[in-house]
Amino acid sequence: MVSKSVIGMAVAAGVALAPVQQAAADGADIVGGIIGGMIGGAIMNNQRQQPRTQTRTVYRTAKPSPARAQTRELQTSLNYFGFPAGSPDGVMGSRTRSAVSSYQAFMAFPVTGTLNEYERSVLVGAYHRGTSGAADAMRLVSTSPLGAKALLKAQRDIMSGGTVAAVEVPKAGYSGLPIEVSQAVDEVAESSDPSAEQLLQRSGFIQLADLNGDGRTDYILDTSYSGSSYWCGANQCQTMVFVSTSNGYARNNMLASNPVPANFSCSGATCSIAQTPIPAAAPAAPMPTPAPATETPGTVMAALPLLPTTGLASAKPTLGSHCSKVSLLTNANGGFVTLATMGEPMLVLNEQFCLARAFSMEVSDQMGQALQGVSAAQVAQMCGQYGPALKPYAASIAIKPRDEVLRDVGAFVLNSGLDAAQLSGTAKICLGTGYRTEDMDVAIGSALLLSAMGEAPYGELLGHHLALGFGAPERADMATAWYDGATSAISGGAAAVFAPGQPERVNLIQAAAVQLGGGGTMPQPVEASVGLPTFQISE
Repeated sequence: MVSKSVIGMAVAAGVALAPVQQAAADGADIVGGIIGGMIGGAIMNNQRQQPRTQTRTVYRTAKPSPARAQTRELQTSLNYFGFPAGSPDGVMGSRTRSAVSSYQAFMAFPVTGTLNEYERSVLVGAYHRGTSGAADAMRLVSTSPLGAKALLKAQRDIMSGGTVAAVEVPKAGYSGLPIEVSQAVDEVAESSDPSAEQLLQRSGFIQLADLNGDGRTDYILDTSYSGSSYWCGANQCQTMVFVSTSNGYARNNMLASNPVPANFSCSGATCSIAQTPIPAAAPAAPMPTPAPATETPGTVMAALPLLPTTGLASAKPTLGSHCSKVSLLTNANGGFVTLATMGEPMLVLNEQFCLARAFSMEVSDQMGQALQGVSAAQVAQMCGQYGPALKPYAASIAIKPRDEVLRDVGAFVLNSGLDAAQLSGTAKICLGTGYRTEDMDVAIGSALLLSAMGEAPYGELLGHHLALGFGAPERADMATAWYDGATSAISGGAAAVFAPGQPERVNLIQAAAVQLGGGGTMPQPVEASVGLPTFQISE
């Protein structure tokens, strides 16, 4: 009987010879074949001869360095606010630096791609505030057209410099209202039947105006709309006048009937009932007999106003004042109208117009702050020159078809001799400036320039101006073409320029525009050779 060891040697020899002979035919691979066979045999023999043991592998992860952990936190914060830094891997690569630059541009910081301690504190502090779930932070995010980015602005505004240990977002009131005015609304509601939300929905309860001439919105609260005798006497009701100061809003309480802004004279934080001089040469006129009082909700008396109001009621408010009212209504309704809740299309278009206006002003501010050696007053002065030059084209949107208007403006651009990139950047700066200064010719003209140069989504603004009658006659029939041109461009792949984070917005505007429905002669346009200034926009 052949021993097992002999058989094993024979088998091993056969196994060893086979790869050697085959490798010999391959020439250069012979050494590799021999070595491979030897190693393979050694492994097999070792497995047969050695007792089976269990091996446990322990994996140890290197502890990340503090610098890498900070970079990961930075990347997470950038991603949260919509500045794509990629996967938070703790490595400061080109994508992270690009995201940092985008953040710096948004905040009007010097664009370096590297954060200093203050810029980092603003970013990371706002991120932790946003993820904390704090009610005031969530309210700010949900009511601001900037969304989560509004936390960055709030964080910057409350930091005086350096790192702060605890950051609190200022307490907010009703959307669009200063906290002082919001508290007064609650005060009125506590002593009357209507709730605060119902009071805010009553047209006339809050009036907006610049009463002390500082360029900021002031507020008049007419408590007669509460229907409560707590606030009203036999002939007059308490009127709360809030005027802006460097430390917030100062409240003035006065008795008045049917108050309007012209009733009050304000200097700084102090207001009084305005005194109207009577011209000496004016003949005496008989006092008109007041019409019988009619019962309307919230009215507790029928009294003559303190001053004549002829023309005041019919005068169209400024767009800024209008948008403040729209914001109040939006808040009272629990948020923006959606496709699921859409009823009256004009409410949708009002909300979206004011939202687009806010975005335009924000972009204008960012680009204007990046201009070297140009003040805000100089920007406004230079943009003011666009109004007269483009007014004929702005007027034509209510008279001529959209495509014809765009051809006219396109010819103006070609004959202007101005660089297209500089003209586009200047138009974006002047668009927001026009809205901020209530110069509708500048705003409409800037939107026309951008639309004519291929940025069709800006045509939405022209639809709003025509549909709502700001800076142009109300022509709903002409507005639909501008709405369709803007929304179709976005549906076709063009980048949204207003509220890009709201995917439903395009369909919402389309649905509202479908429900809209409307001549004259075209004014002679000015020659394009008129000298228009442009800002030197950096790439």
